[in-house]
Amino acid sequence: MNIFTPHSRMRDLVADNSMLLPVLSRFGIALGFGDNTVEAVCRQSGVDVDTFLAVANFVVNPPGNRRTEVNLQSLIDYLKSAHHYFLSYVIPNIRRRMIEAVTSGNLANDLSLHILCFYDEWVEDVRKHLGMEESQVFGYVERLLAGERPAGYTIADFNAQHHPITHKLKEIKELLICHFTADTARVDLLNSLLFDIITCEGDLTTHCLVEDDLFVPAVEKLEQQLEAQHSKEVSDYALDEHGDVILTPRERDIIAAIASGKSNKEIADKLCLSVHTVATHRRNICAKLNLHSASAIAVFAVIHGITGQ
Repeated sequence: MNIFTPHSRMRDLVADNSMLLPVLSRFGIALGFGDNTVEAVCRQSGVDVDTFLAVANFVVNPPGNRRTEVNLQSLIDYLKSAHHYFLSYVIPNIRRRMIEAVTSGNLANDLSLHILCFYDEWVEDVRKHLGMEESQVFGYVERLLAGERPAGYTIADFNAQHHPITHKLKEIKELLICHFTADTARVDLLNSLLFDIITCEGDLTTHCLVEDDLFVPAVEKLEQQLEAQHSKEVSDYALDEHGDVILTPRERDIIAAIASGKSNKEIADKLCLSVHTVATHRRNICAKLNLHSASAIAVFAVIHGITGQ
């Protein structure tokens, strides 16, 4: 068991661990790197070396030997690339091999039809799973990286619902191994198909573990940092004698306008400000009050008697 470092030769990593070939591809690292070190190859490819090593050591080594310092945007790019690899190459290729290996005779009355339908159901599950991650989870984290604090969602919500997506693939594997008899001419095709399924199953399992053990903790750390920063900012705001945050007259005007349902453009026109200035005031108000929706601000305005002219 080796722990890879920035000074390890990249060729040694790949020569000893074939499962790192897709890792290279997902980071956009091309082959042909000669005797260069991991650090040199990552630098030439524009890849964050700590994130690459975190994933590489995770894939190869058991728990307790994992480098966990990652660049979240680099890791998101890696995970998105893995999604593309599964959906565009691995999964369609397995289906083509499956058709070649298991179909014979009248497909409509054959066990092979049921196997293919079961596989297609699994593919749809995978598409939904990965699509949710792309639109909801990665989008949320990229907003965090931009300094936003989206309300109503945390990475704990994702983690609570995250589950392996290989159980149906395991069942297909068991069906082929235990219950499907290929004719003599198709035995090698069937064995090759099973090898592809087993490889895909392992790759997908590792992918989910990378999300659970590298991605989720890194997002939790970012959430904590933003929360601490927000708490510090709030503690710096001036308070009145009742302990409430003091709002400027302009902020009160904008709160009143938000409460009345006006858009940023309408507020800007009413107060003779630019839309950019209104948006800045609005962000500051949300930070001061720890309110992140127009509805919450409207309730605050009613409670505190802030009304428009």
